[in-house]
Amino acid sequence: MSHHQELEEGNQLLLDFEKHGGLMPVVVQDAQDNRILMVAWANRQSFEETLRTGLATFWSTSRNELWTKGLTSGNTLRIVQILVDCDQDALVYRVHRNGGGVCHTRDPKTGRNRESCFYRHFDWNEKKLYFV
Repeated sequence: MSHHQELEEGNQLLLDFEKHGGLMPVVVQDAQDNRILMVAWANRQSFEETLRTGLATFWSTSRNELWTKGLTSGNTLRIVQILVDCDQDALVYRVHRNGGGVCHTRDPKTGRNRESCFYRHFDWNEKKLYFV
């Protein structure tokens, strides 16, 4: 089997962190209701830390450091399943939310962190954003 075939059809983990300069996108999805919670970046070190701890860990591009979601707030994300795309250059972390919200922004009505970073939708007709 060629490298390309093994990458797309094989059962070896051959994650390609180099394609995007050492980082790969991670979509975080709630394993219970399938909502998209957030998108973040992983490097090899954060992926290995995720595997070691079972908690979603990312590379913070703003702070330039490892970031285990929720260690400060208590709103951690326990890994249920990791999906790998066909080119092995993007991941989906299916998670169980421990604690409240995932987003760093707060709902003005409750004052709590929003459950998802995707709390607005774009209206095609009006070309405006609306809160979900």
